[in-house]
This record gives sequence, C-alpha cells and structure tokens, in this order.
Amino acid sequence: MKLNRNRIPRGLWAAAVVLPLIALFLSAAIAADAQRRDYLTEDEIELVRDAQQIDLRIKVLARAVDRRIAVLKNETPKESKEWGPLPQGTPAELYSDIDKLLEKAIDDIDDVAERSRDSRFFPKAVFKLSDSCREYIPQFKTFIDAVKNEKERGSLLGAIEKCDEVIEASTKVPREPEKNEKKKN
Repeated sequence: MKLNRNRIPRGLWAAAVVLPLIALFLSAAIAADAQRRDYLTEDEIELVRDAQQIDLRIKVLARAVDRRIAVLKNETPKESKEWGPLPQGTPAELYSDIDKLLEKAIDDIDDVAERSRDSRFFPKAVFKLSDSCREYIPQFKTFIDAVKNEKERGSLLGAIEKCDEVIEASTKVPREPEKNEKKKN
C-alpha cells in the first residue's frame, strides 16, 4: 500500500484545526480576565473583610480613597505593613477606583440602613464618610481641572456626585451626642 503524504488522516486534521481554536478561545478568556482590575489591593481587601462593623469598614474604605489620592498627587503617605504596597495604575484607573470605592461605601451604609438603622455605629459611619467627602470634593475639582481624558473626567464627576449625595444624606441622620454630653446625663 502506498502512502499519500499529501493526505492528512481525519483524526489528525481535526486535531490540527480544533486544538488551535480551543487554544485561541482559552487565551482570549485569560486575556480578558487579566484585563479585569480590582479597585482594592489584596491587602485592602483583607482589611475590608476584617472590618465587619460598619464604621470601621467605612474608615478602611476612606483610607483606601486617601491612598489613591496620594498616589495621584505623587505623595508617599506613611504606611503600615497591614496596608501593603500603595495601589498602582494609570490615573484613569485610580480615578475609577475612587469612584468604585465611594460606591461601595454608600452601598455598605445603605445595607446597614435597611437591616439595622438603629445601630449605634450607623451614624458614625455616615459622618465619617460625609467628613471624608467634604475633604475629597476640593481635591477632585483640582484633578478635574488637570485631566484631558473624558473617562477620567467622568469618574471624577461621578465621585463628586456621590460625595454630594453622601453629604446631603448625612443631614438627615442625627449626630450622636459627644461623650462629654453623655456623661452629664
């Protein structure tokens, strides 16, 4: 029997066509997964996970925003080992991170408001976020003046809008009396 070298057996032909297609799809899926970016670093994720009490969680999220602002301003904040390395990314990514962090903080407070608004930690969380937002708005406006990219501008405008909403909502939450006032009663 003569072998026809120009002819590829069916099993090999199928493998020669199908396997590269599978490899192509897998590499596309891996590349898409690699493009996803979390708005928190690994160490920050652990800190958020550990901060179950809402006021502590908001404090962690606010600090995460502060870290991104420091990176954008080319400042090096005093860091501890528990926070890990500073977040990295392009300005557009860092602005987007800030917007997502504020969204998460608002969502977390909303969740507590739905479940246990009478929690003594609820007002602390609201006012911590509100106070932070009051500090963020002027910084965000400074960043807006410097950005040329519409995506960056959109993230900053979204962050400012969220801050305005937080400040507005905080006016509807009664402040807890100061510790000195509690002692007098």
